[in-house]
Amino acid sequence: MNEQTTHPTVAAVTERIARRSAPARSAYLDRVRAAASERPVRTQLGCANFAHGFAACGVEDKLALRGTGPQGPVKPNIAIVSAYNDMLSAHQPLRDYPEQLKTAVAAAGGVAQFAGGVPAMCDGITQGRAGMELSLFSRDVVAMAAAVALAHDMFDGALMLGVCDKIVPGLVIGALSFGNLPTVFVPAGPMSSGLPNKEKARVRQRFAEGKATREELLDAEAKAYHGIGTCTFYGTANTNQLLMEVLGLHLPGASFVHPDQPLRAALTDAAGARVAATTALGDPDTLVRAYTPIADIVDEKAIVNAVVALLATGGSTNLTLHLVAIAAAAGITLTWDDFAELSTVVPLLARMYPNGPADINHFHAAGGTAFLVGTLLDGGLLHPDVQTVAGPGLDRYRQEPYLDEGRLAWRDGPAKSLDTEVLRPHDDPFAPDGGLRMLHGNLGRAVIKVSAVSPDHHTVTAPARVFDGQAEFTAAFEAGELDHDVVAVLRYQGPRANGMPELHKLIPALGVLQDRGHAVALVTDGRLSGASGKIPAAIHCTPEAAAGGPLAKVRDGDVVTVDAVTGTLVIAVDDAEFAARPATGAAPTDTQWVGTGRELFAALRGSVGPADLGAATVGTPLDHVRDQAAEVAP
Repeated sequence: MNEQTTHPTVAAVTERIARRSAPARSAYLDRVRAAASERPVRTQLGCANFAHGFAACGVEDKLALRGTGPQGPVKPNIAIVSAYNDMLSAHQPLRDYPEQLKTAVAAAGGVAQFAGGVPAMCDGITQGRAGMELSLFSRDVVAMAAAVALAHDMFDGALMLGVCDKIVPGLVIGALSFGNLPTVFVPAGPMSSGLPNKEKARVRQRFAEGKATREELLDAEAKAYHGIGTCTFYGTANTNQLLMEVLGLHLPGASFVHPDQPLRAALTDAAGARVAATTALGDPDTLVRAYTPIADIVDEKAIVNAVVALLATGGSTNLTLHLVAIAAAAGITLTWDDFAELSTVVPLLARMYPNGPADINHFHAAGGTAFLVGTLLDGGLLHPDVQTVAGPGLDRYRQEPYLDEGRLAWRDGPAKSLDTEVLRPHDDPFAPDGGLRMLHGNLGRAVIKVSAVSPDHHTVTAPARVFDGQAEFTAAFEAGELDHDVVAVLRYQGPRANGMPELHKLIPALGVLQDRGHAVALVTDGRLSGASGKIPAAIHCTPEAAAGGPLAKVRDGDVVTVDAVTGTLVIAVDDAEFAARPATGAAPTDTQWVGTGRELFAALRGSVGPADLGAATVGTPLDHVRDQAAEVAP
């Protein structure tokens, strides 16, 4: 596979991104290259500074970091940054990783220090609660916390330990601020399969109808989420893991090995060895590849590869925010129009819940990322000529890891899918496009994911019912006020309004209405995610209501059309009349947006950018991103 065989649309989108990004990308790389050094920056620290940095180390490590003593030349020092906590199943396995990685790095000729922890909150726990309003902002807090950990000029490389939702994108953004450092991301793997996701969803909907008790619902949820590891449905957490592999930031095949398997321990050891090998201090005579900073891995082609993988698997809509923010942190301007154009040529190759009954373990067993990457490469839909933590070329990710008499090795992944109900080749897809589309119209711009939506629901026209909060919607549903065709408009849920919470609490009720035969859709400036399910939902609407967006002018009874076929989001009101309408409703004020720590995030709410620019508070200046995106239109 070479560049001449790349699909023309993939090549054209990539070229356009590179062209519009050239000034910012060049400035970013200049900054990164200026920070690079053949000898560790720590050797340039003042003596007191340097002594602080290794004061807690053992004698041998102190000598190794100084470059004195019987160990010989100075050794690479690797930062470990972790999102470990033992409340969250996905992050609990990370508890013992630091000591394991220190041992692995030492065996590879380096030293590792635990540099810092980052917060890890769970959207599954905070759904419908005040804490969810901090969730998206936590991505940027994670990025800042990672930057604090790496800011001591003590390190030659980094190991990033994180799994879920906002944590992994935050770690990537933080790592890209130190783009001169080789960085390997270390996953923990999914939990074993429990109660099938389809059955879990059925109990949730029965509970919404009053046909199941709370004990029945809790029993179903506990059987679905029952052990250590990532939740098994294909939501944001598992989408993150797959994209980290396609970006080349995981070792090949590392994403979906169970936490308790011996292969997982071997892969974790290999991550420690690999980052030590790719520092500027590595010995090129004994390595597959020498110095490999993360800035050289996350480039325009890698970003396009990540978007393609997102589309091909029907992944989480949250990544339409996160990939834009990650790209901006690397000096790359990615737009929603890029997603939309790629979606027209990238086929849907995977069906995992909520897009189908299978979970991530079934995907892994069917051939997983090795087969997915291989078939996308064969179809010319991924750029093969990229750099990765495993070495040059994405072909390396056609391979899968295994234990050969206890030793880690890689072999060719399956040439054919082992279950075509879960995973298919590029020339026999589930659908001809990626199922992620952009909507435009007099209600603004929005994202819609249709890979889990029946085609007969791709277009919905119905009267609007307007809500300014989830509690209002729930009360109306329980009162029987929504038992008809309806477009639920939930506004003042954007990043400037209240942090852009996910709104999954609405989905069971909307599912009930749809199952009763009603035409139902959701329009919101808030978020859903990979678990958005069967309801057509125009999400991430921008400009948001709190920023003067058109959702603030919608009234009960207005006829709204959500059309994923034509890509339109419109209200059937005369343009002049609509423009003259006053806004109604309001976002919470700073004095109202308090409790559960929200008051501490007021500065982020005041500075956050719009959804189509990643809803970011950190990274590339927003005006620059907006100007570059406008300069080179599709």
